[in-house]
Amino acid sequence: MEMMLRIKRVPTVVSNYQNEEVEDLTQRVGGCGRNCLQSCCIRGAKLPLYAFKRVDKINQEAIEHDTGEAPIQFLDYLLLGQWEDRMRRGLFRYDVTACETKVIPGQFGFIAQLNEGRHLKKRPTEFRVDKVLQAFDDNKFNFTKVGQEEVLFQFEASEDGEVQFFPSAPIDNKNSSSMVAINVSPIEYGHVLLIPSFFECLPQRIDRESLLLALYMAAEARNTFFRLGYNSLGAFATINHLHFQAYYLAVPFPVEIAPVKKVATLDDGVKISELVNYPVRGLTFEGGNTLQDLSNTVSDACICLQNNNIPFNVLISDCGKRIFLFPQCYAEKQALGEVNPELLDTQVNPAVWEISGHMVLKRKKDYEEASEEKAWRLLAEVSLSEERFREVNALIFEAIAYDYTGSGGDCENFLEAAVKTQPMKEANAINRDAHHAMVNGVQECLVQQ
Repeated sequence: MEMMLRIKRVPTVVSNYQNEEVEDLTQRVGGCGRNCLQSCCIRGAKLPLYAFKRVDKINQEAIEHDTGEAPIQFLDYLLLGQWEDRMRRGLFRYDVTACETKVIPGQFGFIAQLNEGRHLKKRPTEFRVDKVLQAFDDNKFNFTKVGQEEVLFQFEASEDGEVQFFPSAPIDNKNSSSMVAINVSPIEYGHVLLIPSFFECLPQRIDRESLLLALYMAAEARNTFFRLGYNSLGAFATINHLHFQAYYLAVPFPVEIAPVKKVATLDDGVKISELVNYPVRGLTFEGGNTLQDLSNTVSDACICLQNNNIPFNVLISDCGKRIFLFPQCYAEKQALGEVNPELLDTQVNPAVWEISGHMVLKRKKDYEEASEEKAWRLLAEVSLSEERFREVNALIFEAIAYDYTGSGGDCENFLEAAVKTQPMKEANAINRDAHHAMVNGVQECLVQQ
């Protein structure tokens, strides 16, 4: 029998209009009065447009612009400059730049931030954690309902192959332009949302096009301290409208300096490694003959997790040249009552930023008593067990092997290692052990081709 898991929780408010009751806007004349991005207000609206140059190689030379100076510096003057403008205009719910932040003493350098603003009470909702893929629901909050003043600029590929910037470009809700908007409850300086193919109203699920767009944004920033993250449903995404998060933090994330061991190099040059001596088990992806090779490999891995109903988080690091993938189970364990009450009391939902080592704490007590041991203890609850991680990796590598080489390159050795300690019949029944309620079906072909 399928288990239906739900958690009563308080969602993070990402827009100033998120908590307003849904109204019938079709009866309004001249717009709904909120200057939103729906058809009632979109006519004649304009926003800045940044058209990026597509690149093939993911290296420093490739992301330099051939024509010399870009029309505008993407990170410093456009993204952060526009973000600062919204802060001056009072659009944020609190001043995140005033939040206390410290590096926790110890080997790993976990970062702790006291962000009491995110502890403010919001309207509670039902949050379903047992289904990674859910249909888009226009009746629930989505980003078309934000105010136009919350959107910083449009972001899309240049038609003529060169970087272009238009300070005021019409918004066409008939095209698939992507948007960059502020998060009004920011975690860190410059916290924004990248919303691919904005008006298509896609649900929170990664595909090849959306991940590639996120890599282009990371590459365009040309700053290793600007990272993008993704949370799937069931892994603490709060809005079922496709989006990535991003912000600027001028220290290394602990996961970025954690040791790794190489697992495989695919025929397209993508190198895959496992994290070693880190509280959350995960994979890293880097290299590739082209930027699209790297993007396709990671997106196919994410699609595999989505199709197998496995929650996950993604960190895009090093200007898009390195990507971390974390399958996780915290929300499921939370719903099953298997998380220590002391950890639950912190009200920290370990999503991509926490998993990467940036611990956003909501209580002064937790901030003052923060330690490496406590950070490790929380994140260890997020991680899959060693056995479960091997099973999930086998699914991922089979999906990648089929999609790319047929023979799987040197992935076959990994697949054999992943299941050599258990009989094949157990490998084909991955739902039977504890914490497998999230996975349904797709059990019949873990390693055979």
